[in-house]
Amino acid sequence: MPNLPDHCKDVSLRHVDFALTRENILSNFQDKIAYTRTDFMVLRNGEDTATVRVIKQKGKDLFRPITGLEIISLPKDTVYIHDEEVDVLNVSQLARLVRKNHGKTVVVSGMFSHVSFLKANKLLDLRVLDVVPPSPSKLSVLVERALSSGLIERPIIPEYVDIDIMEKERLVRTPGVIFPCRASGLSSDRTIYYLDETPEIEVESTLIGCDLSRRIFQHIYRRPVESLDICPQNLAPKDGVPTIVKCCKVKEGCTVDGNVASVPWGATMMDVVKALQALFP
Repeated sequence: MPNLPDHCKDVSLRHVDFALTRENILSNFQDKIAYTRTDFMVLRNGEDTATVRVIKQKGKDLFRPITGLEIISLPKDTVYIHDEEVDVLNVSQLARLVRKNHGKTVVVSGMFSHVSFLKANKLLDLRVLDVVPPSPSKLSVLVERALSSGLIERPIIPEYVDIDIMEKERLVRTPGVIFPCRASGLSSDRTIYYLDETPEIEVESTLIGCDLSRRIFQHIYRRPVESLDICPQNLAPKDGVPTIVKCCKVKEGCTVDGNVASVPWGATMMDVVKALQALFP
């Protein structure tokens, strides 16, 4: 598990006048006391930063003697970042900064001037595969909400991969194209039909959709149709990378097959939370 405070209120930021070496840190806090909520300290001397876990004498006093310190990171392995756009309670945001800074411990003074840090020996990659347009994809929005909800405590770094219907449209060779439904951003120089409107199809057309779309077409028109698949579950690479997709075959919650978690097409944030918890137990 990564070194991460449960909450920024457990972190004390202290500016000190001694060099941030292991020996100096340990010696300067001998016989000192700490506030009852202080479980971690961020120490700063100029541009140098270190992070420390604080061990206190048991008790209920507001201030208690420090009985030990655990050095988490020293200046050579620590980066201090001031960015008011960062929510320091969002582990995923901190994890992205750890990767950007080549695995160093990141201390962030972020939104509302809150301060926290993350030291992660292992970052967790997540592929988010969804269909566009409209953009951004619904699943990418739900994943970001889930990662900022406080319900996910793992250092997950999402990669958003789009299955672009318009790229599929450029592969169509028939005079007409059938989309599953109307969506902002869909266009074509061909004759366009929308399957959910059960149109009279007057020219040879290609269906861009999933297995359910093909089944609906065959049920309505009683004939097969040329089609291009856009099912994220079918198109998810089998490369071992944890992946989350939407699938109309999933009615509620989530299902997991290997490294692929599927949530309903009309997924909620809590469906996504459950999927991430299943992918990263």
